[in-house]
Amino acid sequence: MGNLFSKFFGTVGVIDSIRVTLVMSFWSTLIASMLGIFLGLVLEQTKFPGKKLVVRVNRTLMGAPPVVIGLLTYMLLRKKGPFGALRWVFTIKGMVAAQVLIITPIVCGMVYSYAVRTAPSIRAFARTMGADRHQTARLLLREMKNEIYFAVVSGYGRSISEVGAVFLVGGNIKNSTRTMTTAISTLKGAGDYYEGVFLGVILMLLAFAVQTLAEHFRQEDTPDENL
Repeated sequence: MGNLFSKFFGTVGVIDSIRVTLVMSFWSTLIASMLGIFLGLVLEQTKFPGKKLVVRVNRTLMGAPPVVIGLLTYMLLRKKGPFGALRWVFTIKGMVAAQVLIITPIVCGMVYSYAVRTAPSIRAFARTMGADRHQTARLLLREMKNEIYFAVVSGYGRSISEVGAVFLVGGNIKNSTRTMTTAISTLKGAGDYYEGVFLGVILMLLAFAVQTLAEHFRQEDTPDENL
């Protein structure tokens, strides 16, 4: 059993795929969340010609096929592409770039939808209290923190479950750019269905652990209203 376990982990590079998955999902979620939250709030507050079109385009990108985004990212990052000098093709950095393009519209769209419903009343309250611009911004973020949290979690879920884009940009290279999802795809292609299911369970447990940890910190930051 021990030899079988070691052979399975060594064959598909499970340990490295876990490392790549965690590194890629962390950085892509972090970068996309910062961009998405900022752009979502700016889009809600700013009025300009064509705003409705921009909102529709963003909503379209929220459901864009990841494999299409992956192909576009690959074309931008390949040697003959405009960003070929970065040499990010078949690297974790390139995979993160593809993930950021996928996740940012999701976070932006969710934050924008929340802000449209709640931000005007929050700003009106802040004005009555004599708050300045920075104080209003902090109040807005504090009042929307639960909604922002769910937007970030949604982005993380998309990141950790992605296959097509990271396969195209990363190349599914063992011990280098192979993620847990692409490892599952590799196992399925080889007919190793049970091993793929086992790896899928590990992926779900990792996602559950990260979600539980994030929820723990969110609850710690929330004051007890009964006190």
